[in-house]
Amino acid sequence: MTAPGAPRPGQATGRTAAEEERLGRAPFVASLRARPNTLRVAGGGEWMVRVQALEVWDTVRLETSPSATVREVKEQALAALMPDASHPGEFITKLNGAEVLDENMSLADAGVLNGSTLLVHHRRRQPVR
Repeated sequence: MTAPGAPRPGQATGRTAAEEERLGRAPFVASLRARPNTLRVAGGGEWMVRVQALEVWDTVRLETSPSATVREVKEQALAALMPDASHPGEFITKLNGAEVLDENMSLADAGVLNGSTLLVHHRRRQPVR
């Protein structure tokens, strides 16, 4: 089974040659179960990071630099994954299971590496509908 929005084998991806080249240089984990397009944070950069939104069970891949803040990455990912999210402050960001308490830190200072996966979800548990 393929991830929602992922191209099927033999189907065109809709990526440009430049995107294919960047993705080829990205760590393998950055391509797992992510949407086919790559978002750019703060003009892009040499790192690829995955951001998963727990509530929608979806993932985006972001091209960024180590100096981008955790907040910038979270806001870009939420805009793509959950466009109707009311306020980004209602969501927390986790790295390796631990909450990133200071989202104004750069990715490098927060311990994010090239190919890392960040998890974004509501600060408080939401009722099941």
